[in-house]
Amino acid sequence: MLTNMILALFRSLKLEVAPIEAQPMADYGYFGPGSVAWKVWGNGTTAVTGIQRAVVIEELDPNLIAAVDVTGANYDRPKTRYDRTVRYFAAVAFADSETVAKMADVLVKVHSKAIGIEPISGNKYDANNPESQLWILLTGWHSVLTAYEMYGGGKLTPEEERQYWEDCARAAEFQTCDPADVPRSSEGVREYFDRMRPRLAASEAAQSMMDHLLNAKIVLPELPTAVQPAVEALNWIIRAGAIATMPRWMRKLSGFDQPVAVDVMVKPVLRTLYKMIDSDPQLQLAIVGIIAPSAVPVLAPYLLGVQPRSTEVLTPGEGRRRYGFDKPVQAHLALRAKQHARVFADGLAPSDAGLIESQALLGRLG
Repeated sequence: MLTNMILALFRSLKLEVAPIEAQPMADYGYFGPGSVAWKVWGNGTTAVTGIQRAVVIEELDPNLIAAVDVTGANYDRPKTRYDRTVRYFAAVAFADSETVAKMADVLVKVHSKAIGIEPISGNKYDANNPESQLWILLTGWHSVLTAYEMYGGGKLTPEEERQYWEDCARAAEFQTCDPADVPRSSEGVREYFDRMRPRLAASEAAQSMMDHLLNAKIVLPELPTAVQPAVEALNWIIRAGAIATMPRWMRKLSGFDQPVAVDVMVKPVLRTLYKMIDSDPQLQLAIVGIIAPSAVPVLAPYLLGVQPRSTEVLTPGEGRRRYGFDKPVQAHLALRAKQHARVFADGLAPSDAGLIESQALLGRLG
């Protein structure tokens, strides 16, 4: 009954969206056909459960929640914030090499603004800190893989899993973290989370933010009254599905949990829904168009099988040399120093340098 209601909602939404056409990319970017990154990140689980899980878990880092909470952006403009997040992650996997290189560069400028004093410890935080960037990278890639294996394509083979984490290390080159710090196995990732666990905390701000981000309705447009019961049912299922992917210690730390029976019940429902989504690329694009519209042009060529103008696959180093960008950890050091001086020496708010510029690549701010 519940599954049928949600399936009917998806079908009705599909009818309201015109078929999407894809424009060819300039090249295959940094992964390309046959990569495990494409296999996992192109699944319908990514844009919903995968990214939702990632942005929820991220808030357990005291430095990250301090940076996010001070802006209020997740409350004031949750749709555009989620849209930009999905677009960035999707672009790293699927966009052409120049677009990704430009995004990585401008993201350093955006993060130069996310600095301040973490209120509990009194320590400085900086979103460009390599440790913070590694946390964001691994929560994203681990969450997307967890959602894929639980609700999408199923368990990767040992060789696929090894390649997936090699792909993650390649993606690390577009952030300020060191690719050498990326674990190359699920065991290594578990060890990373074990090391991070004593450093994580669920403050009142973090718990409030996590609960807010588990509400999928914050990224939806207004929908007809007739489909509201299905929307409520879908929202409950998505929330329960995200929680079901989290270990018990993380749920307890975060202040939310659910019975084992709910964990068991939600799995076949979401597997059915995602199987239907993955069987129809236009439906998958229509759903992405509702929750993260700026990611559609990035995903469409992959989902619709549109070949790029060049079949090149570059390494991140080749991309930087070709387009003239520094490694993110070395990029815009003068700007970052000015931001530090404004905030920590002069007591001023950081400038918006890079934030406006980022809209052309990462999507509108509002």
